[in-house]
Amino acid sequence: MLRGRTSAVAALTLALAALTASGCGGSSSKGVATLNWYVFNEPSGSFATAAKKCSQQSGGKYKIALQALPTDADQQRENIVRRLAAKDSSVDIVGMDVNWTAEFGEAGWIEPWSARNAQKVTQGDLPGPLQTAKYKGTLYAAPYTSNTQILFYRKDLVKTPPKTWDEMITQAEKIGPAKGKIQVQGARYEGLTVWFNSLVASAGGQIVTNNGNTVALGPPAVKAAAVIKRLASSPVADPALENNKEDQARLGFESGSSAFEVNYTFAWASANDLVNKAPDAAAKKKAEQFRSNIGFARWPGVDANRPSRVTVGGINLGVGAYGKHKDLAFAAATCLRQPANQVPISVKGGLLPTTASVYDNPEIKKAFPFTGILKAEIADGVARPVTPFYSDISQAIQKSLHPERDIDPQSTIKDMKDKLDKAKKGELF
Repeated sequence: MLRGRTSAVAALTLALAALTASGCGGSSSKGVATLNWYVFNEPSGSFATAAKKCSQQSGGKYKIALQALPTDADQQRENIVRRLAAKDSSVDIVGMDVNWTAEFGEAGWIEPWSARNAQKVTQGDLPGPLQTAKYKGTLYAAPYTSNTQILFYRKDLVKTPPKTWDEMITQAEKIGPAKGKIQVQGARYEGLTVWFNSLVASAGGQIVTNNGNTVALGPPAVKAAAVIKRLASSPVADPALENNKEDQARLGFESGSSAFEVNYTFAWASANDLVNKAPDAAAKKKAEQFRSNIGFARWPGVDANRPSRVTVGGINLGVGAYGKHKDLAFAAATCLRQPANQVPISVKGGLLPTTASVYDNPEIKKAFPFTGILKAEIADGVARPVTPFYSDISQAIQKSLHPERDIDPQSTIKDMKDKLDKAKKGELF
């Protein structure tokens, strides 16, 4: 993997992006500015509703037009990188994965927020999402939505939820593999990086330093690798652990063979769907019994005396550096992420708030009976490594840890450090 790939992408796609840009006009014939918001196609319609409301509230200054990006995060990034590298003036607002901040800020593709605008757009935000929007101490994006994992467990099998991964594995082994499996994301993809990042942070460490310039790792990373190795070697690991992503983990838990599941909030929505969409009375009764036995707890820690620190995800709003209406784009982004818009996005779309006060909303509490856990985890959550070369960093982590059954904690972390050092230098690993 080479650091120069972004430049190559830009050169190869300059003509295409320029042609595409010419098809997304910057204003209407009546003088109302059209602000193109590039973001993934959120299925509940909450993004579209927020765009319509903010357009109306602008008093005729602008109209926000959604430009749908692909569902896949890698494809989203590739699409928008092509446009920004080609200085596409049609990109006014970008719905950015939280991992893109450093890369886009370093490349000059998004505008930094002024001190005045930054204060306005981050008022009341939880610290976790806020750190994903900053690069080198400067705010480059407005926190818009957040997300994190919690622990789901079977109350009929587990009397007291575990505080650590070791405790959870021990409990699961006592239950036995027939019903005690642990569901987690072990495929070689971004979910594996998230798992490792959360374990390292929970052990008191970092993958890279705060400035993004130095690979850290060290003893906390060795502890994290040891946790992954222990689970992968245990009879309570899902046999398909090394291929499992979020949805496979959900299905494994719903099958009745698992006592624990580490996953995002959609797993609870799925349990509700099992009840609401049951084909007959018998299926509904079974689904209701399953749902009633689901308990919720904080993501397990690594050390018994240290609370876990969990990786936060979500979407941030960046203002394109080449747009024709930057002042209006900043105003529109500020409107989009206001608390009143965060509620329906959370309730209907399952995308969690970034503003602390929104967690007290009755609708949020009804939708997520584990609201307190979510708020606490997101408040002290951690970002993935903040570096312009995050994509290569993540690939190096995945390559070092997979397959999990082959991990030797000390040598695996040494190998990972070598790969990360090469990735930061733009060398192949």
